[in-house]
Amino acid sequence: MPIRVLIVDDSRFFCKRIKDTLEEERSFQVVGTATNGRQAVAMAASINPDVITMDVEMPIMDGITAVKEIMSKSPAPILMFSASTHAGAKATFDALDAGAVDFLPKQLEEIDENRETAKSLLRRRVRTVAMQAIRIKQKDVAVKNPIQETQQKNNIIKLPTAVRSRRNTQHFDLVTIIASTGGPVAIQKVIAKIPDNFLPPLILVQHMPGNFTSSFSERLDQLCSIKVKQASDGDLIESGLVLLAPGGKQMLVECIRGKNKVMLREKITGEIYSPSADITLSSIAENFSGNVLTLVLTGMGADGKNGAAKLKQKGATIWTQNEASCIVYGMATAVSEAGLTTKGMRMEAMAEKLAGIS
Repeated sequence: MPIRVLIVDDSRFFCKRIKDTLEEERSFQVVGTATNGRQAVAMAASINPDVITMDVEMPIMDGITAVKEIMSKSPAPILMFSASTHAGAKATFDALDAGAVDFLPKQLEEIDENRETAKSLLRRRVRTVAMQAIRIKQKDVAVKNPIQETQQKNNIIKLPTAVRSRRNTQHFDLVTIIASTGGPVAIQKVIAKIPDNFLPPLILVQHMPGNFTSSFSERLDQLCSIKVKQASDGDLIESGLVLLAPGGKQMLVECIRGKNKVMLREKITGEIYSPSADITLSSIAENFSGNVLTLVLTGMGADGKNGAAKLKQKGATIWTQNEASCIVYGMATAVSEAGLTTKGMRMEAMAEKLAGIS
């Protein structure tokens, strides 16, 4: 059966371009188009598509409001398309918080310089988002059972006093967090738990276009008790600072005159991801002792596995997000199946545990 897609955008040209791109493969069938959020909400309920592609800025009802209504009335996996502007990026993150699964820039050339490669990646992302349908339906059922939901929250968040007092027992020289699909929301939830006395420097690698990482770092800085910024070439890696790898570039760690610094370089032809978790983690393995903690969160693909293997050889600790709490269990499962995981856990438990280290 083909993946049934509802396309939502006020530009008929854009709707046609996405329709033509998807239907180049028989595995996709566009079952409808809507030109505003209000139409999208109605069509989502009547058509029951496998996946929805949604523009952010539209007349009558914007994409963020539409996502909220769809997720409350007839939940479906949603992929956002956004203009690569500061306002567009901010709105996109709001849409992800509202329940959208993933996002892409509206311009194909911002997905990849090669047009055919960009079209292929677009189809792959739509397919991946569509695969979340069962998870979203199950989550909707859980939310409609408030007693069960309250019990789940209590099990995840509340810790006995005795347990809380034992949390500050681990020390790390550096913490790294890597993620892809589903990562923006997961990283926000983890970052929000970090206390203001958190000692280890923290490095984030999230697969994201270059025009979005600046806005994402600003958003994280508002949520986090310690400073978060998009990394610049030559930044010192120091306590009380979170550095986010900029989109479209590769971020490496180097020790220069006894000080650990971030070094940025351009993407080289053949490198799939920029930023690449493998490249960043591998450089960390070369410049740090084994006293490093790496968190592998939700994400498509296996980026990070090779870098994690190098860190593991140095004695690093690696936590992986478990399948039940991942939007896409790809990066975490690659690391886990390679036997590199020190501990696997739900994202909420991971956030609590991270907040307790020193």
